[in-house]
Amino acid sequence: MPTLVAAETDERDALLQFVEAQRGALRRALAGLTEAEAAAAPTVSALSVAGLVKHCAEMESSWVRCTLAGRPTLLKRDESNWGDSFRLVEGETVDDVLAFSDAVAAETTEIITALPDLDLTVPLPEAPWFPADSRRSARWILLHLVEETARHAGHADILRESLDGATAFGLIAAGARK
Repeated sequence: MPTLVAAETDERDALLQFVEAQRGALRRALAGLTEAEAAAAPTVSALSVAGLVKHCAEMESSWVRCTLAGRPTLLKRDESNWGDSFRLVEGETVDDVLAFSDAVAAETTEIITALPDLDLTVPLPEAPWFPADSRRSARWILLHLVEETARHAGHADILRESLDGATAFGLIAAGARK
């Protein structure tokens, strides 16, 4: 779980390392929490640390697996219910979310590594927040993963500190690995 990205060998490697660093920040926020703490929403928002890890894995899978590679979704829920993306639902555990996140990370690496280059463009998904008939490159998708995962890693830091006072730097210093 890197906190400082190593010197890259090329652009693709650098982008994959930055995505992994942000995944690591999310996972670190879960370290040492009980199932109840990981699923708790300790602020006025409905967000939980485990829910953010789940959401980021689902978002990454949607962008890379579905949009970029054209593969079918792995989601087992009604995609129109976005709220379920941000929380553990009945029967889900932190271990389930972490295993899903690991599988998505491995698939992202496999798909990105297999691309001839990062200039490949694909249509954006249909959504009210995207312009109609727009395309984006694999490079843009990877940068968006860094942006989105980093945003939610910051949320996870706040939630974790609200739960037990632990901070990201304290968890790093303690060698938190999960």
